[in-house]
Amino acid sequence: MHRVKRRMSTKEEVERERLSVIFSALGNPTRLKILSIISETKRPLHIKAVAKTLQMDYAAVYRHIDVLKKAGLVQIFEVGRSRVLSPLHGEVIHQIFTSARQIKHK
Repeated sequence: MHRVKRRMSTKEEVERERLSVIFSALGNPTRLKILSIISETKRPLHIKAVAKTLQMDYAAVYRHIDVLKKAGLVQIFEVGRSRVLSPLHGEVIHQIFTSARQIKHK
């Protein structure tokens, strides 16, 4: 029995790549902590406050935030000379965390 290989359409390839970027961003414990911290508050947080909470260097935290931004999970606002951070699609992020907790490991 021969299987016929079906070539993915460009649209499917683009969607799969987009999902890959999101899952890759979510695959890091520090980025998950950042999402958790900013999702628990109703107001945008200064990136410096997030770095202080994580006890990490600002530049290191900013690099993680940049990955989250490129994945479409957070947004950054310039407020004066400061940068503040808030989640995009906060309810979806909450659903992702809830769904992931339901997955059982063997």
